[in-house]
Amino acid sequence: MTNKEKALALINTFVTGDTKTAGELLAENYIQHNLAYGTGREAFVGSVAYLAAAPVKTTVNNIRAFEDGDKVFLQTVYNFAGAGEQVAFDIFRIDDNGLIAEHWDNLAAVSEPNPSGHTQIDGTKEKKKVDAEETRKVVAGFVGDVLRGENPEKLTSYFDGDNYIQHNTAIADGLSGLGAALSAMAEQGIQMIYNTTHQVLADDNYGLAVSEGTFGGAHTSYYDLFRVEDGKIAEHWDVMETIAPEDTWQNQNGKF
Repeated sequence: MTNKEKALALINTFVTGDTKTAGELLAENYIQHNLAYGTGREAFVGSVAYLAAAPVKTTVNNIRAFEDGDKVFLQTVYNFAGAGEQVAFDIFRIDDNGLIAEHWDNLAAVSEPNPSGHTQIDGTKEKKKVDAEETRKVVAGFVGDVLRGENPEKLTSYFDGDNYIQHNTAIADGLSGLGAALSAMAEQGIQMIYNTTHQVLADDNYGLAVSEGTFGGAHTSYYDLFRVEDGKIAEHWDVMETIAPEDTWQNQNGKF
């Protein structure tokens, strides 16, 4: 199995309840960064068993799957035991033994289409064979210069005019849509702040940035997926999640 196939097989155990397969895919000292779950292989296997016993069947619908070195990153819609559909980004690290050794994620409830009619998951799926390092450079540059605010004057250089497809639930297409949304938030006294970027993963012309900051003053994890076209940001999907208070964490590995 490829690393991507292993990650997809693991999330599918939420549907099948196959604890044996889950156990075989995971390293014993599996590190969990989802703060609602315990760490270690047995904790994950226990979650699979719990969902299998639930009266409502869990559904998993993977939308996009990518691979970068020893990491796989996925965009998936989950409905855990009928609790409601959630859009998620998952990152899995595979160790030297070929076992899934670490996991990070961000989840948000499925929302209505945004002002341009796009959902959180629709849009382009095809990849273009390009140098992933060039994609990583563009994404890391945009996140640093624009989202972290280090060189905001470079904003327009990352886009082909107003051609920008947006999947954020509250923002319309184009730089014009982004500007309007930021202005509206400012009028409401809401600040969206990116402080630190922990990972930038890339596969062909797609890049995922994992950042930490605040939204409206709340400690927040930002996962931003970008499609790059001819060196410009062409399309964007994201999941923003408020980080739970530390006294509620089920593991001490931290969100990042």
